[in-house]
Amino acid sequence: MDTENLIYQIKVTLRGTRPAIWRRIMVPKNITLRKLHEILQVAMGWTDSHLHHFRLGKAYYGTPSDEGGMKVKNEKNIKIEDLLIESKDIMVYEYDFGDSWEHDVLLEKILPRDSDKKYPYVVKGKGACPPENVGGVFGYLGFLDAISDPDHPEHAEIVEWYGGKFDPEEFDVEEANAYLHRRGKGRLTIA
Repeated sequence: MDTENLIYQIKVTLRGTRPAIWRRIMVPKNITLRKLHEILQVAMGWTDSHLHHFRLGKAYYGTPSDEGGMKVKNEKNIKIEDLLIESKDIMVYEYDFGDSWEHDVLLEKILPRDSDKKYPYVVKGKGACPPENVGGVFGYLGFLDAISDPDHPEHAEIVEWYGGKFDPEEFDVEEANAYLHRRGKGRLTIA
């Protein structure tokens, strides 16, 4: 098998959400963590408005830094295949250090490239992405309670803050893929 043309099937699950919010994504094994970050932002539904990093064991990958005694290696120089080597390998992707959205990034399978497919792409997923700045998992649970109950004391305020109705089950794989390729204008598309 030509190892240069291998594809990773990864499952990304947002920790602490019940039912779980997740996405299954197909990506070339040799993309950088920076490119993976961009793909995860689109696939999950985030707006890339906050800092992030990847973590594997005690090692951190993101924007290089030595702040706070934590050495962060440059994600532009690390490929996903450098960290996730075989099926069941897992790392953490944290987005928005204030809300601390932690995602498990699990390598499910390593597959041959399908020449009829355009990579990356989202295969499947479940659950809407929480709104930005909602306050992490606990804030999201409070948000869901308030927005879904017209009798909740904070319902009107939350609906106004969010800008309307919110369906926690909503996820459209075709829309995610269209946005993934439209947003990238070829930059995210690896082909």
